Amino acid sequence: MFSWVDGQPASALNLQNRGLAYGDGLFETIAVRGGRPSLLSLHLERLALGCQRLGLEADIALVESELHRYASLLGEGVAKLILTRGDSQRGYAPAAGVPARRILQGSPLPAYPQTNAETGIRLFPCQTRLAQQPLLAGLKHLNRLEQVLARAEWQDSACAEGLMRDTDGRLIEGVYSNLFLVRDGVLLTADLSRCGVAGVMRAALLQQAPLLGINVQVRDLVLEDLQQADEVFVCNSVYGIWPVREFGALDWPAGPLTLKLQAVARTLLDT
Repeated sequence: MFSWVDGQPASALNLQNRGLAYGDGLFETIAVRGGRPSLLSLHLERLALGCQRLGLEADIALVESELHRYASLLGEGVAKLILTRGDSQRGYAPAAGVPARRILQGSPLPAYPQTNAETGIRLFPCQTRLAQQPLLAGLKHLNRLEQVLARAEWQDSACAEGLMRDTDGRLIEGVYSNLFLVRDGVLLTADLSRCGVAGVMRAALLQQAPLLGINVQVRDLVLEDLQQADEVFVCNSVYGIWPVREFGALDWPAGPLTLKLQAVARTLLDT
């Protein structure tokens, strides 16, 4: 696959880049189908919020234009967009007036097992906890060491994803996905105001659910909520929705609301 830096083909990056030195930046992982970036408006909305929160000087209109050009050349796959606070000398203090560096990398669509999408997955109980930092909560920033450590906890291919909690024990998300529960017909997902990534597919489902007459609650979730759930699923903007069938001694069916939203997610990714 090919890479761009600031809109131009490139295969290297300055060693003084602040993304490399400090994780000073943001990223988006965007599914590309038929030469089009899926859910682009939601990706750009989250990116703009992240730039505002971190004080990154980025031209979002330029980013959008480059993403369309890049996706048309990629055709099918995943486009990873990285914005960093450019290059600088040693030291944490950011230089004023430095435009964000734009990096685009392409890869094939992951070869996820098809049975995951239809029959469900098993979740691994991660011991790594998510630190609480409201300033960064919801953002897809470059500091992903918690996820790296969590993913290193299991090698068993029977577990397709891991469940992560925060330092107070609340259920937050998967290692690379968002978590939803269904109880008595109500769709539940975690409050991400303290930590976690506010996923693009999560945002799309929260928009669609009320239109489908589905009651939604965004609130703190604990292990008891998982034990009392009728259905459980995880989602992200590349594979859509996976029903969760097992977590430790708990098990659930791939229930009707999960399957209904799974079909909605497929449509969202294909348009």
